[in-house]
Amino acid sequence: MSTSRSLAEHAAAVLARVGPLPVQDVGLDALAVEGPGRVLGGDVRAVALVPPFDAAAMDGYAVRLADLPTDGSPVTLPVVGDLRPGSPPDRGERDGGAVRIMTGAPVPVWADAVVPVERTSTGRFVAGGPTTEREVTLARQPRAHLRHRGEDVRPGDVLGRAGDAVTPALVAVAASGGLTALPVRRRPCVAVLSTGSELVPAEGGGIAGDGLIPDSNSLLLTALARAAGADVVRVGAVPDDADALRAALDHVVGAAVDLVVTTGGVSAGASDVVRAVLADDDARLADVDVAAVALRPGRPQALARWRGVPWVALPGNPVSAFVSFALFVRPAVAVLAGREPPRPVRRPAAEAWPSPPGRTHVVPVRTLPSGAVARATAPGAGHRPGGHATSTLLGADALALVPPDVEKVEAGDGLDVLPLDLPFGAGG
Repeated sequence: MSTSRSLAEHAAAVLARVGPLPVQDVGLDALAVEGPGRVLGGDVRAVALVPPFDAAAMDGYAVRLADLPTDGSPVTLPVVGDLRPGSPPDRGERDGGAVRIMTGAPVPVWADAVVPVERTSTGRFVAGGPTTEREVTLARQPRAHLRHRGEDVRPGDVLGRAGDAVTPALVAVAASGGLTALPVRRRPCVAVLSTGSELVPAEGGGIAGDGLIPDSNSLLLTALARAAGADVVRVGAVPDDADALRAALDHVVGAAVDLVVTTGGVSAGASDVVRAVLADDDARLADVDVAAVALRPGRPQALARWRGVPWVALPGNPVSAFVSFALFVRPAVAVLAGREPPRPVRRPAAEAWPSPPGRTHVVPVRTLPSGAVARATAPGAGHRPGGHATSTLLGADALALVPPDVEKVEAGDGLDVLPLDLPFGAGG
């Protein structure tokens, strides 16, 4: 028997089975490569000053303001030194003069300003060329062109809070702030498999034919899970055989995955192997929840735990699988990673379209420059949009959620729209 429930009720049932993964310290070098999708598991504080010393903000001459006329008239000073990035600080005392200095070099302790080279008699420094000038004519400037020690970041400053996304900027500022690693939630690992004796590996090429079809679903779910920020263990197609499905589940759970996602076999047909396994009295199986969700497409859904690992069983129709992943699995991956689940936004409909009442109708849509949404359509002349037409997803960058009591969407109606934020959405 299936439990009847709303979309919101089933989404809550899925999220109730997952929680944030443990925190681990990951080096900044690794996060620079794999940081997107990672989330801080704790607050991050700087341990060093940024910048660590008073530094030149411009190429020019370090001077003491006391040596420059206050009325802005030019003065000629002897050039008494040359400082470049990486030079040791000049801590000596001087009675006067100017020091050539390049951007980022430490400013001498006696200097309190840098005059940009383009505002001096030198005009410019030649890259790689000799610095032979022995004196320079310059004048007081309205700005000191200095970066003072610790003016950007000081030890103890909060650079990020628990729950914040790891961004390139955070990695860079953390490195500048003296850190070598960040506490982040472990990346979720999702196992993906599709069921159906009619499925053949899509990687083999060619057209399946003779009642067979390419296994596109496991490729779809793998790409969706990766786009959601998860690592993926892809099994591919499993035939409609209960023992084969149990063996596949044992295999992926043994690979220490955090979530199992399957497609197909969840309806009420004679070959629906997922329903058959869920009906077993098997010690490896727990918390079985078979549901008829008021959703179009994607009505048959099921949840369980296999050897303690959450299992989300989705329908086998590719559009239903796509929609179900966006509504139920992607939020679960976000929670595992320590992120807030994606939320719908309100958008107006750009056009009218009919909507079958009784269930939440999920419509692939594309966002127009105006911010309104229009139904995504399949490419090519003569194609019509429909719940079964996988090609309509090619032009979709969001899913519109039409309420069960709406029989027709009118142009201008406000709709809850779930952005997909996926690299393969055309959105144009």
